[in-house]
Amino acid sequence: MSIPAVHAGLWSLPVYGVLLGLSTITHQPPVDDFDAYARYVTTDVFLISHLGASIFGAALAVTAYLVRGRAARTAVVGLVLTTVTNVFMAATFGSAAFVQPGIGRAHLTGVNGMPALNADTAYGPALFATALTSAAFFIISAIVLGTAIARTHRRLRWHGIAYAALLILFAGPGLLFGVLQPIAGFALAAATAALAIRLPRVSVEPGTDAARVRGTATVVTA
Repeated sequence: MSIPAVHAGLWSLPVYGVLLGLSTITHQPPVDDFDAYARYVTTDVFLISHLGASIFGAALAVTAYLVRGRAARTAVVGLVLTTVTNVFMAATFGSAAFVQPGIGRAHLTGVNGMPALNADTAYGPALFATALTSAAFFIISAIVLGTAIARTHRRLRWHGIAYAALLILFAGPGLLFGVLQPIAGFALAAATAALAIRLPRVSVEPGTDAARVRGTATVVTA
């Protein structure tokens, strides 16, 4: 894998963080206020945030780097989990992007029964099961890949911790307190930008094979 390709893979992570932040600046009103909910889900902001930020961001998230040496196996596991996570998340966001606006438009034009239909489709058991599964994989993959980063080199330890902690903050407390999500997203962008700069430059520990520490490869799966 060429060095430019490796660098491109690294810099996809800050872009992913920016998209996470942008996609969560605004949040939809509670479904209990269905008129306000219907107005929000029919806006261009809602559609763009799901198609452009959430789904495209998920594609970027499965662009990962693999590090040779002791962290290689952990990085591979993290890549696989991240890929599985974002397949589930793309299904969830795809449902939101295409189902909710249609229901919202029908409600705003006076069609009866849209709240019940929304509860059965956009917020039905199948979608909840998919969303919860993706959230669990999201957190696990963040921990695994963050561990791989931290184990790559002692100077990357805090980069790995930041990667895992910020994604957990986004998917955990951020779901309960929406204001935390854009903060976590933009902080992730900053942390992974620092990682993209630092990783190719890390010095080699005494007695360590330089190729094992510095060798990286970018694998694009989406």
